[in-house]
Amino acid sequence: MTDAGGIREMTDEHDRGYKLDMVSVRLVQDAPILSDHKICTPEDAVEIMGKFLREMDREVMCVINLKADGTPINGHIASIGAINQTLAHPRELLKTAILSNAASMILLHSHPSGNVEPSRADVEVTQRMLEIGELMEIPLVDHIIVGGSNRDYFSFREKRLLRQQTCSGIAAEMDQTDKKEEIMPRKRRVLR
Repeated sequence: MTDAGGIREMTDEHDRGYKLDMVSVRLVQDAPILSDHKICTPEDAVEIMGKFLREMDREVMCVINLKADGTPINGHIASIGAINQTLAHPRELLKTAILSNAASMILLHSHPSGNVEPSRADVEVTQRMLEIGELMEIPLVDHIIVGGSNRDYFSFREKRLLRQQTCSGIAAEMDQTDKKEEIMPRKRRVLR
């Protein structure tokens, strides 16, 4: 209701007040399936999570969050899908990495069919996570696909479809041929 001067009067609607639910997001620790064994190779990641993923009858997408030295902080099942696909959005893939203060991350997912060749969607989510990981400064170290009951796996890193990472999780900024070129310092954006 407004008076003649254009000033709004308080009404009963305002007096009722509005309720805004407050929420908390916390990292809850489950029973461990990881170890203090550093992950320096795709075989290390497969050794830690591969058996678990191979037992699944549908596609499952997991994240292993790593400390700066490659030691796992934790693992997270980000998505459970159908027999031939899973939906993995970057926000779900990054959530535990951010909450865990991860220095880097590895994606792993299963192909219950046993065919470990990446699908177009697998390539797309990998590319998207590379870009977002770089922006968030939580680099994607590898994306590994494990298959059915066999011991095969596909590593984007081994196939050189990712920038090579060191055991410590720091991206190699240049290969041997680029070492002679002068490197310009990277500018950092300041958020205000």
